[in-house]
Amino acid sequence: MTGYLPPPAEVDRPTRDRLLLEQCAALVADGPDAIAVMANLSAALHAAYAWHWVGFYRVVGDELVLGPFHGPPACVRIARGKGVCGHAWATGQVLVVPNVDAFPGHIACSALSRSELVVPVRGRSGEVAAVLDVDSMHLDDFSDQDLVLLEKVAALLSPWLV
Repeated sequence: MTGYLPPPAEVDRPTRDRLLLEQCAALVADGPDAIAVMANLSAALHAAYAWHWVGFYRVVGDELVLGPFHGPPACVRIARGKGVCGHAWATGQVLVVPNVDAFPGHIACSALSRSELVVPVRGRSGEVAAVLDVDSMHLDDFSDQDLVLLEKVAALLSPWLV
């Protein structure tokens, strides 16, 4: 891939998501390093939608460890089952949290985050190998379209993870 341009803001959401996914697929094709792929995917998502924080946590042993991201500094380690990311990892389920203050045990890495969407990313083994974490400064900011988009982006990363 020679360069990246976010999809134009003036196009409708389905077109914007389709163009972004095409560009993400091209970024992934530049692999084979999983960290590099995560870095490019988080950069592309952040550039396209300007969410407060977009990034990955990698499963390393019995905890999630901060991976590539875009946004303010973040928590470095998260225990399995703790916070939104740890819960998504433990259950293997996508979590959409409209108000992080109402989520029991939420870990506040940034006081500006108000809603969160976390997608578990399964590796080639079928086990959760990472989570894609997206935070917004707005309450109830994530739509079904966001969920579908982020699940598709996570699926692009899956072949690069063990």
